[in-house]
Amino acid sequence: MTTAAIEADGLGTTYRRGKDAWALRHCSFRLPTGRISALVGPNGAGKSTLLALAAGVLRPAEGTLRVLGTTPAHARTRIGYVAQEKPLYGQLTVAETLLTGAELNPGSWDTETAERFAGDLPRTARVRTLSGGSRTRLALALALGKQPELLLLDEPMADLDPLVRHRLMGLLMAEAAERGTTIVMSSHILSELEGACDHLLLVDGGRIRLAGDTEEILAAHAVLTGQAAALTPHTVVESRTTGRQVTALVRPEGPVDRDAWLVTAPSLEELLLAHLRSPDAPALTLTGPLARSGGPLDEDSRTVNAS
Repeated sequence: MTTAAIEADGLGTTYRRGKDAWALRHCSFRLPTGRISALVGPNGAGKSTLLALAAGVLRPAEGTLRVLGTTPAHARTRIGYVAQEKPLYGQLTVAETLLTGAELNPGSWDTETAERFAGDLPRTARVRTLSGGSRTRLALALALGKQPELLLLDEPMADLDPLVRHRLMGLLMAEAAERGTTIVMSSHILSELEGACDHLLLVDGGRIRLAGDTEEILAAHAVLTGQAAALTPHTVVESRTTGRQVTALVRPEGPVDRDAWLVTAPSLEELLLAHLRSPDAPALTLTGPLARSGGPLDEDSRTVNAS
């Protein structure tokens, strides 16, 4: 089995110690190394908390969490972490910030990579004078300069214009491909994630709703459109009726009646939005290749490891 970059079992943590206010609870998933994982969910779902736990910034209240085969604290030198607020020393210049990164990571620092992500940022400018987008570029330069095995990014592109966002995403993908870096990236820009990520973690209400290979999760679902025929025995994620026509996102359980339904494959954005609109839909965790001949759009296919 492929080594896990992150492995959680019954993971949970609270917002306030001693209070029954769970930020995450009963979270179990496994992220193999070398993957680029999209971490998605509504505001307050627990995405930032999960990344902070993996980075060793927070400690779990229950369950276990292993990162790169050890505890987050012991893996910290092998992790790059860019938090949503991107904390940097405002009084330092860009050049001084990059030099500090080099001095703090003497055994792993890659000046060329850091300079490439810093791009044309003015090296004499103080960090406090930089725009939000420029601070993001500098934070990414620091995180990538240390050549991490695991890169944790919390809404990294939110304050960048589309052109810069596209360019930096390209640099990130190239970096991951060259070094085999595992990346976990939270984002609200679903269309941006579809072409970049090969693994998915959907967090909602402090729980893992979907986890696994993106293509396998997509293959485990189908969009059925028809004239109000019965949806049983399939697992229904979301169903909408317009007049006499029903459109439903389902996880097929056995053959689909193709005389009653038009069967199509969902897009990643369509699938995620349906799950987010239906928080009571059953969760799905895929821990290995689907037991299928060609996916649920084939009549003899089935899904596995659903909960």
